[in-house]
Amino acid sequence: MSENGAVIVTPQDPRYARLAECYNHRFVGRPDEIRLVATTAQVVDALAEAVATGRRPAVRSGGHCFEDFTAAGDVRMLLDLSPMAAVRHDPERRAFMIEAGATLGQVYQVLHDGWGVTIPAGTCFEVGVGGHITGGGYGHLSRRDGLVVDHLYAIEIVVVDAAGRPEVIVATRDPEDPHRALWWAHTGGGGGNFGVVTRFWLRSPGVESDDPADLLPRAPRAVRRRFVQWSWDTMTEERFARLVDGYCSWLAAHSAPDSPYRHLWSNLIITHRSSETFGITSVIDADVPEAARLLSDHLASMTEAVDVDPVVDTEDVAAWMSEWMPSYSWPSDPRGRYKHKAAYLRRPYSRGQLTAIYDALTDPEYHNPAACLVLTAFGGRVNSVARDATAIPQRDSILKASYSAGAWFDAAEDDVHIAWVRRYYRSVYAESGGVPVPDDRSDGSYISYPDADLADPEWNTSGVPWHVLYYKDNYHRLARVKARYDPRDVFRHALSVRPASD
Repeated sequence: MSENGAVIVTPQDPRYARLAECYNHRFVGRPDEIRLVATTAQVVDALAEAVATGRRPAVRSGGHCFEDFTAAGDVRMLLDLSPMAAVRHDPERRAFMIEAGATLGQVYQVLHDGWGVTIPAGTCFEVGVGGHITGGGYGHLSRRDGLVVDHLYAIEIVVVDAAGRPEVIVATRDPEDPHRALWWAHTGGGGGNFGVVTRFWLRSPGVESDDPADLLPRAPRAVRRRFVQWSWDTMTEERFARLVDGYCSWLAAHSAPDSPYRHLWSNLIITHRSSETFGITSVIDADVPEAARLLSDHLASMTEAVDVDPVVDTEDVAAWMSEWMPSYSWPSDPRGRYKHKAAYLRRPYSRGQLTAIYDALTDPEYHNPAACLVLTAFGGRVNSVARDATAIPQRDSILKASYSAGAWFDAAEDDVHIAWVRRYYRSVYAESGGVPVPDDRSDGSYISYPDADLADPEWNTSGVPWHVLYYKDNYHRLARVKARYDPRDVFRHALSVRPASD
């Protein structure tokens, strides 16, 4: 234990092996120490020591990074924020204060039980808010309520100045705040870029009330949910193409910020043919007028596109917090190894892309029931915000796509699964250099689904830099913030923002 009370775990400690693990078990860090920090003061002391001794620090909230950002070989001090997990109402700032080590499950429960409010974040309860919010934060309520960062009022962050001295800054969205640019950089600029965020304050824009029950979106009482599943045995390439196109086309037609369907969210998870079936989960706030009809209309766009009956088709109403939310959380497998790639879609796939997807997911030489394409409904109120109002610029997309080869469990299989997902992704984006270059159909990728291949010219032959795929025109502004607040480039990783040189 350090002098200020932080818990220090070294490789000789029996706790070290577990604490060094990452969500993605392809990566295992070997830092000199893992420091479990419980206060901002402990973060300050840790960074001062790391800089003074020339040891590269990294910060971890929930540990769910897809790449090795916190487990790279040159990380010598890992700051684990999990002891910082408080969630409470802050009457002085008229906002909810959330410490950066809290998990989404903790945040949902406290906000719901205490005040009946929520945030439009993800469904994986064990994800830490530190990385989730700084990357933009989205989930099943985003079509209704926007991104989490659309409700971000302030951050507390420890930065390191040019002299190597840590400094605690509170940056807000207030126009007159001298550190407003630093707040802006954390509305989608990604974690691990500028400093160690220790606290977030959340309050929806335009709220004048002092009542905490008015400060954030109301939590749903219940959701109407429907699950539909098809058998791969009934799918031809033509049927598959019509089904996926029907889903994407429906979202293209119903993703305006004022659409009555903004209350509806869905997740089409198409697993590899070796899984035998694949399906879609759709939910809508059960108290929305005509919720049953809206849900039915949505699913009709797919079920009517193919002339086969699903093998499963169920619908019910479930309590939101106590029943549906826990059932849809996907805890990480304690042994899982992963490789994920991602993209935004502004309009449906081309027929050539649908063929590439079908070929990859029916590849007879590849067997992995967990390999998949995940198409998640996007748009709605997300698209009511200007692309430069926050650091995350994708503000007119209809869905997020995730291309995944996870999970597998044997390190000896790494090359097989990684090679498959790389071929798969490159074939889908063959006409744009193997990556989703922003154009009238694609809109780059999501920094919270990082993929280091986008910075590798072997896999990105588009000539478009990785940072354009993630940040588009907002990158230059992020680079200026980086130069001001992290001039020594203390906080870095494979896809970190580089300090502006001008």
